[in-house]
Amino acid sequence: MAVNLSAPTAEALLAVKGIRLATASAGIKKPGRQDVVLIELAEGTQTAAVYTKNAFCAAPVIVAKQHQSSEASRYLLINSGNANAGTGDVGLLAAKSCCQAVADVANVNEASVLPFSTGVIGQPLPVDKISAVLPEAYSRLSEDNWLAAAQGIMTTDTIAKAKSVQLKLDGKTITITGISKGSGMIRPDMATMLAYIATDANIEPAVLKTMLNNAMGQSFNRITVDGDTSTNDACVLMATCQAGNAEIKQISTAEGETLQEAITDVCRYLAQAIVRDGEGATKFITINVEQGQSQEECRQVAYTIAHSPLVKTASFASDPNWGRILAAVGRSGLIDFDLSGVSIFIGDVCIVESGQPENSYTEEKGQAVMAEPEITITVKLNRGDAYDQVWTCDFSYDYVKINAEYRT
Repeated sequence: MAVNLSAPTAEALLAVKGIRLATASAGIKKPGRQDVVLIELAEGTQTAAVYTKNAFCAAPVIVAKQHQSSEASRYLLINSGNANAGTGDVGLLAAKSCCQAVADVANVNEASVLPFSTGVIGQPLPVDKISAVLPEAYSRLSEDNWLAAAQGIMTTDTIAKAKSVQLKLDGKTITITGISKGSGMIRPDMATMLAYIATDANIEPAVLKTMLNNAMGQSFNRITVDGDTSTNDACVLMATCQAGNAEIKQISTAEGETLQEAITDVCRYLAQAIVRDGEGATKFITINVEQGQSQEECRQVAYTIAHSPLVKTASFASDPNWGRILAAVGRSGLIDFDLSGVSIFIGDVCIVESGQPENSYTEEKGQAVMAEPEITITVKLNRGDAYDQVWTCDFSYDYVKINAEYRT
């Protein structure tokens, strides 16, 4: 079960002017499952995207990058159950064939279709199955299908991840709705496995790209479930420009800052939802690193802790094993680092002070905090004023079970 995360309702997910969505069942991995998602973008929609930095990137990532750079995007085609990764030239042809199938149904150019896939790596993409259901998906396009789309992109997720917000800009109501998927193979070096955020705000293209990058730094680039970066990671931000507000040409304005904050909030929610629904997760863990020389070194320490299997399994067991945290800090690779200045807190309980066990600390205090479903670990490095934060989860028995049985 996801940690303190409720399933979204269709009513809570707001339509975005200029965006229509549909799902269909192609039987890619499981018969009857809605595993194909089609998203239609109105003419004039601006898109910004970031993709995996994994050198072994999937065929759809390669094709999506090519298409986005050559023509305005009109459709996003997403399938679950098959990643179309590790499939060579055959995979590239398969991704392009699916794009052409959408183009034929929608009467657009192939390059205006961006493909995305998620699922098992190394298996041929069933192009015929996907192409066969596209006419049905196209006929069912509707602005109210956000929840169905969120469910359609799931793989090992136990719960759909989606969020909507509304705000006022220039006297106009602006809507932002986003969906994401991801549960394992999560330490995306740029995004999550898949995320799609749409707004009807009128935004200059260069500003849209900057807003996405800013939001990424405060959301998807701060999460890890297991330290693995997927071959298929992608995050797309779409602006249909249909809300009627004056075009936002700078972030450093009241309107720009307000919109940036809202987009970041949606991305942060979706990113944290991925960690809360980490494979087998029972704990949501926030790691704060303070008093560093730079934000980069604070993040380096935070991720070393977050990636430690020993810290993650201790969290599952509600075991306040401070030695594991201290050891992770010590091997984080900081230059000229004096461990004797470090203090560590679990919640508001100090467990290590100046590199030594805190005098008043007891196991009972530590266990009481570690038993909670949400845990905050704070490390004070005592070497500067910088700060950073990441979010992770524990490792339970189910994590091994889910991944051992993923293809069976």
